[in-house]
Amino acid sequence: MSSDVLQVRNLLIRINIFELKEKILINIMITRFENFLNTLTENDWSELITDLLPNIHEVDRVPIQIWFRFHPLSLFQYLENAEDRAIAEHGFAMKGKYQLNDDIDGSHSFLYGHRFWGETKSSISSRIDSFDSDSGQWVEEVKQIAKSVAISAKTDESQTIAIVLAGLMTLAQVGSDAFKASNGTISLPKAVLNSSANQILSNRAKDDSQGLFGFLKTVNKQYTVTFDENNKRTFKAVLDQEIATAAAKIDYLTDDRCSEGPIPVECRSAACGTCWVGVISGKDRLADVEELERKALKTFGYNPIDNDLKPFIRLGCRAKVHGAVTITIPTWNAVFGKKIYDNVEKAVLEPVTTTAKRLRDTIEGAMK
Repeated sequence: MSSDVLQVRNLLIRINIFELKEKILINIMITRFENFLNTLTENDWSELITDLLPNIHEVDRVPIQIWFRFHPLSLFQYLENAEDRAIAEHGFAMKGKYQLNDDIDGSHSFLYGHRFWGETKSSISSRIDSFDSDSGQWVEEVKQIAKSVAISAKTDESQTIAIVLAGLMTLAQVGSDAFKASNGTISLPKAVLNSSANQILSNRAKDDSQGLFGFLKTVNKQYTVTFDENNKRTFKAVLDQEIATAAAKIDYLTDDRCSEGPIPVECRSAACGTCWVGVISGKDRLADVEELERKALKTFGYNPIDNDLKPFIRLGCRAKVHGAVTITIPTWNAVFGKKIYDNVEKAVLEPVTTTAKRLRDTIEGAMK
């Protein structure tokens, strides 16, 4: 072998070794960040959110808590570790799109901070590559990333903390490769993008006027239920009418689980769990949660806060309207409370459809 060929070969070897070392180093850093992220349990995330709530702008304090209920870590981990995922999903009667992988860039569109998703994805991706410690504090970690996002987006840090939390949980559930590969684009109406956080809060606070003699009205009082805040999609509900019943009057389907109206419904008696919603604003304008609804929410795995008469997760077939409210509709439903959280009390559920009866069998099987 000539000396020239030998020199070229040695050069190529050195280049390949350098590139390999670089790839290994990058992979180690990515793995280190994700491993550190994966040390957090669902309870740890709850504590983290609680610690950060005072720092989050009011516009996203409730929505970020709803988002985490829509994407529970414990359920994700159970399905990931299941010996047969298809059987596990069937056992939970899962319907709809319940994997964050299906909507990395859009799952948080009902957050005000969603408008900063591009900057958030970029800042988290950079942190994945630069993270070099296993001893950090997550409150400070989130604040630092949120500060970076706020600088890039030229906004206040209080408006970016919630979307950073959603971004980090998304990373935990989809992995860095899928997270970085997503487009990072959003699609919001111009009017929404031009609205400030305080303007949105002001709109949410408005209630329906019942006219000059509204105080004389009783059963015919009507209130607006907004189910898609970004696109101003609404329906009307009369006083004391259940959200799901009122929604059935409009011709708009959100996904293939819907048969009438934007909220999926199969039973109207708290027996199927398909009609759960997140109450972004106006939860105090809904009737108190009753014991049947509370027990059913736990059975399904949607876990209302104990002793909270006005929770931000409700069943549309039971929540009665007493004023204007803004809700968001999850893209899936399931029955996983007993298996995942083991905090289910026996509830008497009375389905009124054949499908709901089959779901009750699944529910009772999960509670044994």
